[in-house]
Amino acid sequence: MRITGGKQARRILKVPKGLEMHPTPDLVKQAVFNSLGNRVLEARVLELFAGTGALSLECLSRGAVSAVCIEKSERHAAVLKHNLQVAGFPTEHLQVRVQDVFIAMSQLSQSKEQFDLILADPPYGEKNIGRRSTSFAQKLLDDQILPGLLENHGWFVLGPTKRDVLEVPEFWKERKILKHGDSIMRFFEAQNSTS
Repeated sequence: MRITGGKQARRILKVPKGLEMHPTPDLVKQAVFNSLGNRVLEARVLELFAGTGALSLECLSRGAVSAVCIEKSERHAAVLKHNLQVAGFPTEHLQVRVQDVFIAMSQLSQSKEQFDLILADPPYGEKNIGRRSTSFAQKLLDDQILPGLLENHGWFVLGPTKRDVLEVPEFWKERKILKHGDSIMRFFEAQNSTS
């Protein structure tokens, strides 16, 4: 896995071994960042279920000013910090919080933090034909704190699995869907964003 564009393009990132992580494939990352374009420049970024931090590091490489990574696993957070070092970005540009995503979102909301981009490629849920999804992707969409963490016109980019049929609450408006192989990335804006 590598950084696909910007100042640190082609920089190789470390990925922990094991099945509990599914890093966003490089081609999908490229498609996502091509779609985001200039939205990444000068952006403040929040990455949920950050894993290796690949999406945040990609943002920093492409001109984002800062990133906050939320990752519950100590082991994955250690890999993320290693990747930050390898990529050569100043440590003050990326903050790693080792905690539950939903607790972190609540704390960020209480301290009135807001971000231009929120990225999440969470662990996949089960196939859910005939019933509402119980996946992390659905829980993120359902969480009413999340839209308030976005700056006006900010985007939330979510990577569920294709088999996870999500219901989109009315406080989100979907801007775009990217499909690549088994990967899917969905782009949302908060419904109260003024056009």
